[in-house]
Amino acid sequence: MQAIFGNPLAEPGVVGVSSGAAVGAAAAITLGVTAFGSWSTAAFAFVGALVATLVVYSTARANGRTEAVTLLLTGIAVNAFAGAVLALLMFAGDTASREQIVFWQLGSMNGSRWGEVLLVAIVGLVATIGTVLLARQYDLLALGDRTAAHLGVPVERLRLFSIVLVALLTGVAVAFVGIIAFVGLVVPHIVRMLLGPANRTLILVSCLGGATMLVYADLLARTLVASADLPIGILTALVGGPFFYWLIRRNRRKAGGWA
Repeated sequence: MQAIFGNPLAEPGVVGVSSGAAVGAAAAITLGVTAFGSWSTAAFAFVGALVATLVVYSTARANGRTEAVTLLLTGIAVNAFAGAVLALLMFAGDTASREQIVFWQLGSMNGSRWGEVLLVAIVGLVATIGTVLLARQYDLLALGDRTAAHLGVPVERLRLFSIVLVALLTGVAVAFVGIIAFVGLVVPHIVRMLLGPANRTLILVSCLGGATMLVYADLLARTLVASADLPIGILTALVGGPFFYWLIRRNRRKAGGWA
C-alpha cells in the first residue's frame, strides 16, 4: 500500500481496510447471506475492504499527493466507524455470530480449512504475479505522479487497479483469519531497509517474509500459554505498535515535521 498511496505509513490495518473487510464478513454471517455459497463471506469482505480503501484514498489524496496526517486521521475514523458497525452486528446477531465477530476482531489461524487455504493461495498467487508485472511502474510512481505520467505510466488507472488488488487480498485474508494487523507495515519496511526500494524484489521477499512472520506468530500463539491458543492479532500488534511509533518518529525527523 505504500506504493499506491505514496506514503510509508499506509498499511491495511492502520488505514482501516482490514476493519472494512471485517465489517463485510461480519455482515454476511449475521445476515445469513448465502448468495455465493461458501464464498459469500469472502465476497462481502472484499466489498467492505474495497469501500474502505476508496474512502481513504479519496479523502487523503489532494493536489496530486497523499497527506500523512489526513491518511492517519481517515484511518482512525474508518476504524472507529467499523468498530461501531461490528458492535451493532454483534448486538443484532445470535450467539454463534457474536463469537465469530469476536474471532475476526482478534485474528487467528486456528480452525482454518484446506479449502480456505486453497482460495487464499489462488488469489494471492494471481495478485502477486500482477504486482510483480507492475513493479517497474511502481518504481516510476515513487518519483511522483507527474514524473511517472511523463514517463508513460497511466497513474490513476494503475492506482485504481492496485486498490482493487489490495482490497481483494485483504478481503480474502480477513474473511478466513480475521484482522492480523501490522504485518503489511513491518515486513515491507524491514525488507526495504535490507534490500533497497526496488519493488520487484520488495514484493517477492515481502510475500515470503510475511508468510514466515505469520508462521512464527502462530507458533508462539500456540505455545506461549499452556492449553490455550492466543489470537495472532495480539502478538502482531505488540510488535507492530512500537514499530509504527518508531516509523512515525523517523519520518518526522526526516521531514522536519508532519508532511
